[in-house]
Order: sequence, then structure tokens, then C-alpha cells
Amino acid sequence: EITDGESGEYGDVFCISASLSGDVGVLHLLESEENLDWVLRTGPNPPYMVILESTLFTRPILMKLKNGSSRVAGVLAVQPTSNPPEGFSPHTSCPNENTGVYSETYGPSYAHCNVTMWNPLGTGISYEEFDFPIFSVKDDNDTEVIRRCYMEHNRAVNGSTPQYPLCAMQLMSHMAAVTDTATCMRRNAPTFSLAPDGVCDPLGDANIWASTKPLNSSTKGHKDGVSVVIAATKLDSRSFFFDVAPGADSAATGLVALLAAASALHNATAELNRTILYTFFNGETFDYIGSSRMVYDMAKNDFTVDLDNIHSILEVGQVALGPDSRLWLHSDPVSKRNSSVNVETLVSNLQAAAAGLNLSLGEPNVTQPLPPSSFQRFLLERPIPGVVIENHQTSFTNKYYQSMFDNAEYLKLNYPPNLTPEEQLELVTDSAKALTEVATTVARGLYLQAGGELAQMSRIQADSELVSKMLYTFLVRVNNSWFDQLVKSDWTGVLSELMLYEINTSERKVKTTEPALMVQCILANLTGSIANITEGNCQDKKMDKDENMNKDIYSYLWVQGPVRPNSTERDSFCVRSLVRQSKALSPAFELSEYTSKNYSTWAESRWSAIKGRIFLVASHDLEMLTLGVGVGVLLMSLLLTYIVSSKADILFSSGREPTNATY
Repeated sequence: EITDGESGEYGDVFCISASLSGDVGVLHLLESEENLDWVLRTGPNPPYMVILESTLFTRPILMKLKNGSSRVAGVLAVQPTSNPPEGFSPHTSCPNENTGVYSETYGPSYAHCNVTMWNPLGTGISYEEFDFPIFSVKDDNDTEVIRRCYMEHNRAVNGSTPQYPLCAMQLMSHMAAVTDTATCMRRNAPTFSLAPDGVCDPLGDANIWASTKPLNSSTKGHKDGVSVVIAATKLDSRSFFFDVAPGADSAATGLVALLAAASALHNATAELNRTILYTFFNGETFDYIGSSRMVYDMAKNDFTVDLDNIHSILEVGQVALGPDSRLWLHSDPVSKRNSSVNVETLVSNLQAAAAGLNLSLGEPNVTQPLPPSSFQRFLLERPIPGVVIENHQTSFTNKYYQSMFDNAEYLKLNYPPNLTPEEQLELVTDSAKALTEVATTVARGLYLQAGGELAQMSRIQADSELVSKMLYTFLVRVNNSWFDQLVKSDWTGVLSELMLYEINTSERKVKTTEPALMVQCILANLTGSIANITEGNCQDKKMDKDENMNKDIYSYLWVQGPVRPNSTERDSFCVRSLVRQSKALSPAFELSEYTSKNYSTWAESRWSAIKGRIFLVASHDLEMLTLGVGVGVLLMSLLLTYIVSSKADILFSSGREPTNATY
């Protein structure tokens, strides 16, 4: 359960339960939409725990169940084994509608997706409030046991009423928070909360960023003589269900393309007269948490550079190439009316960068607004030249935006079935080759925008093998031999098998999630250099025992390194880079403005362990009979105990002995 202080509504992202002891209902397998009448009106044994096959997990059916929630104990949604061809998106049709740049005071004709409905398949069910828990289960043996239990005990045959005992289910995942973020945060206060750990937490994480030239992080604010080109992408995604957010196109393609571009530029940045700032924003799905925080910090001189240092912005969005191998360069039609905002140079640099590659670039109609993007949060502060590169001209081409189906299958990241995991890691797929072209375009465009020479641009080339390894790591298997080399030894075996682009919660301090840590490690290894120092000095963030200043410029990371030939030992080393973290926590929580209209106010409830069980339940009449018999036995026992106790001196006395008896 995620609450939003702005709307005052719940966004039911995770399976929820209002009952401390869980919700119990008789299982009913919904075989068609017409069968809903049994659940909502005619079924004799409510409340029901409804099993929904994937084809029936739709907004109309869920809303009917919501409206009849007094007869619904919960919903069990069965995940399909393949993506639905018609598409599925539980997100809204107008993502981040209220926190972008377009409003009644800035481009009012573009506000609320008046020109372009970006996510036409969006059902908005992720933002509905349900009074019953909704769990997701894989279509495997456990699910088959649940179906068989229903078929054997609950299914009505030829219109007859199922006979007891019936198969029932209990779902447990109690949520602690209530109403909205303002109420939740107020109840978190020590003077109010009876729970020592609170009832909810703000959504928060860490942004990852790196500069191509050293910038002293200890001195905040404006840097004289520094001109920065920001290369941005997002780190997070979401889904209707907790822990099922692969974010293949919505997050992974953009961050892989930008990482590969950073690697391609690694040896060419010294000749550039502008600094490229690679930024990976976290929490963008939830009203631009990461970007709004960086802009906020820049505006109050609490970041390494300020807004005056920004020359231009290139944002990499959803960039999985379609059959036409075409990408679109989106810009803001409002700020372009300002003669000081030179977007044309950035566009022409990107067009030149794509020349000779197996893709083409186009510009949407001049009346087309920006799609949902981090760049919008910068435009809220001031007009800045910028472009958002996407694979759609108007509405999203991603049919599975912010859903569990935005996965490797959607990107056609296919591997022959006879390959081992190591062979899959080494295989350069067609998807990787296509994304390499995108990464090369981004790298060359940044090179030209940062002052590089057109004649030298052709030597900038992204590595398809690197792109393939990163796609495999982010979308198929995290724990692999390539990524194991890039991380600290205590991470081994800790990371999930499959990466999930979900933002964390933060108790007013940054808690870095797996995607952010992974990007930090990969970016450090791709853009940094090996420092020939001991592990101790590496962990102390200095080149030698007498040096103390570099820690404000460089970051240090002791990584495992590759496995030695014919050995289990590794050649560990220290990586020195310009990679940093910054807060991705909404300014609303810094300012205690929990009903803010300017910043994200999303918070997440604390919840108990998620679990469920099935069992057979007797009829109500039999339960009453059993209760009656039990009460009768209890009363008879009390009466018998009273009689025995009152006659104890007779029943348990022994014959008296004569008073003159001697021993």
C-alpha cells in the first residue's frame, strides 16, 4: 500500500489486508465475466476468495469486485506463462500528470495530456483503493493444488449448490498505515504513535551520478568556469504487485544505453571543454522523486554544481528499437519559443551522431509536448535546452508500461534453450546489437554537445558485448561471472537472481537499493581506473596514509576482480572513480509539507509478513452444532464437577478408626 498526500488516495501496489488475522473466504475460480454474479449476488457462501486467471485480471472485473467488496474476501491473480498479446498496463494513462512542467501557468494546452495520451493502455488500477487483499501467484504446482481443491469441493455441477466441506483460503499481509501521507506521517510522530517503528515511511533512495571531470563535492553551489551537459535516465519502475517489476523498456534500456555510452566516452572526455554529468534518477515513477530532489538541491546551492552551470540536458528514455529502428527527439515547445534556449544545436548533434548507424532519428510535430521525463523538473525552475530521446513519436509503443510484463520476453531477449548460463552471458543477442546502436548514438551526441570534434566522432563506439552482458545482468540473472568481478566480496550471493526496479523506503536517510548499487558499481568500473593501493587505503578513500583530499573528488571501491585461472582465488583491486550518490528523497519530507502540490509525497505503509494457506471449512450449521455440543459438554462437566465437589466428603471418605487404636 502506497499513499499519496497530494491526492489523499491509496495506490494499492502491494497485496494488502485490512485484518490483523488475515482475510478468509471460500475459494471461487472465476471462469468468465458472466460468472461474477455468483460472487457478487447469488453465491450462498460469501465472502469469496476469487481466483482470477490472467485474461480476467482487467479493470472492469476488478472494479465490479471492488463495488461488491462485502462479498469479496480477496483476489488471487494467476500470472500467465507468457505476455498477453493485447498489452497490459496498470499505470495511469497520463503518468505523473500533476507534477510535470505543464500546468495552468505553463503550457496549459499541454497539461493533463490534452494533446497526447501517453499511455493509452493504462487502466489506473495501481491507483485504486481496494478493501481486500490482492495476491499474485505463479502458474505452477502450488496454483494447481489450489485449482484442484476448488474443483473437488467448491465447483457447482449442473446448477447445484456445492456441498460442505468447502475449500477456503486465508491471505495475510496486514498494513499499518491509513488514509494518506499527512495522516500517516503525523501518526509516525513519537508523541502519537504507539508503534515504536512507526506505521509508514517516505519513498526514498539514492541518485547515482558521475562527472567526466573532477568536481570537488565538499564545495557546494556554483562552479566558476564549469559548463555541464547532463546525460540522464531513470533507475526505477513499478508494477501492480510487489517484487514483480522487471522494467525492461521503461528503465533497463535507458540505463544500459547510458552506461554503455559512458564506457564508450571514457577515453575521449579529456579533450572536451564541457563536463558531462551522468545522472541516474531514482523514484521517477512516483512523481519524479530523484530529479525533483536534485533540482531542489541545486537551487539552494546544496549540490556540487548549480542550475547556472547546466549547459543542456539529454535524457534517455524508453529506447528499445522497433521494426523501423527509429527513435524520436522530444523537446519542449514552450521553452523553445525563448530565443536563448538553443535546442537546435543538440538536435543537430544527435542527427550527426546517428549518421552511418542502423537507426534513424526524427522530431515529433512542433506542437508535441514532452513525454513524462525527469527533464520536466528542470524546466520547472528555468528554461534549459534539452532533448528526451524515446522510441515513440506520440503514445508509448510499450504495451506493458509499468507492469510485470515489461520484461526480457518483451525485448525479445531470447537465448537458445541448450545454452548454459555462462554461454547465455557471452551471447550477443539481436536486442543487444540494436541497443548498441542507440548507445553509440547517445555517446557520439554527448561528445559533440560537450565540444568534441566531428572529425573525431567516428572513433566513439559502444561495445555490443558489454551491452549484452548488462542486459543479461539486469533482466535475466544478476549473479553471473561478469558482474561478480565488479562488486565487493560481501555482495556475492546477496543480490536477487532477477533485478527489480522498485524504489525503497527511507526514514529520512538514504537507503540504497540493488539497482542503484549495481549501477554505481558498473559505472565506477566503466569510467574509473585501477588504483594501485592496498585494500585498507582503498576503504579509507585515499591513495596513501598521508593523503586526505582526494576523498572529496574521487570515490574508491574495492572489488573482487576476476577468478585466477585454475583457482578459486580472485585478483581483487581498487577502483578509483568520479561516481557519487546523492539523496533521492522528496523535498516535501525535508520541509514537512506532506500535502505539497509541488513535490512528490508518496509514502509506503509498514506491513506484516505476506503469507496464505488453504483448508477445508465446515458448513455454518455444522459449526453451530459443534459449538452447541461443545457448550453442552462444558455445562455437563461443570454440573458434574459441582456435584462431585459437594459430595466429596461422602464419595472420598475412608472408614473412621477407633479413637483408642494403638500402633
